[in-house]
Amino acid sequence: MVLVLRWIGVLLLSILVIVVPWVYFRWEYTYAKRLRIVTPRVLYRSGEMTAAGFREAVKLYHLRSIINLQDEYPDPELYLAYFTTKRVRESELCRQLDVRYVYIPPDLLPRRELDTHQPKAIDQFLSVMDDKTNWPVLIHCRAGLHRTGIMTSLYRMEYEGWTRAQAIDELKANGFGEWPCTASNVYIDQYILRYRPRKQLSVVGCQTDLTNHK
Repeated sequence: MVLVLRWIGVLLLSILVIVVPWVYFRWEYTYAKRLRIVTPRVLYRSGEMTAAGFREAVKLYHLRSIINLQDEYPDPELYLAYFTTKRVRESELCRQLDVRYVYIPPDLLPRRELDTHQPKAIDQFLSVMDDKTNWPVLIHCRAGLHRTGIMTSLYRMEYEGWTRAQAIDELKANGFGEWPCTASNVYIDQYILRYRPRKQLSVVGCQTDLTNHK
């Protein structure tokens, strides 16, 4: 009897030490999945959270727009909370919260167009961010690491004057991974290494005009 009670005690202790922290981690991970501040009152980032997580983020940061970057899920079904199987479409949730829902699938260009075009997603993202009535904006993909990281880098370079190296350093610091942050990654190549902020293009254009008028 004493032995049985001892084993029951060990089992309960194991549940407290292992299972409870794991459940809490999963709940926290799903509820506020990598929710981070990029620039206060302007841009925030995360993974795909539960509906409860999105609600809390909208309330906490007064979000006006949510951008879904999941090219495989144009309008994902979100779990209402961690401990439920009920779901709601993200666009419907945004409607309920009076938040603008935007779907931007990060596209890639064929090699023959790289010198003359840029992915459509870049222009779509800049169009949203150019309009201050859309702020604050939350961008998210599935995990909140790769596609979200790429668009955050784009924002840093375009609106905050970061260099490509600074943007890539932030990608690595936020879990993108050392090996994926190279030119061999087509997203890194097309969205960061080949991207030139519009201010730089304007300066080059002005210099060209002045040269032509000499």
